[in-house]
Amino acid sequence: MLENHFNFYKLRVYYEDTDAGGIVYYANYLKFFERARTEWLRELGIIQSTFLEQNIAFVVRHVEMDNIASAKLDDQLTVKSQITLLKRASLIFQQQIVNQQEQLIATATIKVASIQLAQSNLINNKVCAIPQTILGALQRVS
Repeated sequence: MLENHFNFYKLRVYYEDTDAGGIVYYANYLKFFERARTEWLRELGIIQSTFLEQNIAFVVRHVEMDNIASAKLDDQLTVKSQITLLKRASLIFQQQIVNQQEQLIATATIKVASIQLAQSNLINNKVCAIPQTILGALQRVS
């Protein structure tokens, strides 16, 4: 595995991301982490809607998040992402958000699982192996 392969996703904090005091609402950090992972996959040629059409989806199985400081309205943030563990049916991302002064805002460890969507019953989705086309792309960057 490439221990130091990171992806960087930049974003700006908009009014809609903040509370009345101009501070980012904590749950929005999860959205920022999600966007960063999704865009990284897109850069690798992994378009999630294509796999949804094949009844395969990625779901967040577990999250550990630490909010260290507050991002504010108009801040420019960078989400730094790394795959730290890649298994047959799941992967773990380590992610950080820093502001334009390189101040650490939040960190997260996020486990994502691959599931086979049950067409007749959306409740009974089953964990499945990550498709080889996706696994190959992820192995090159993990």
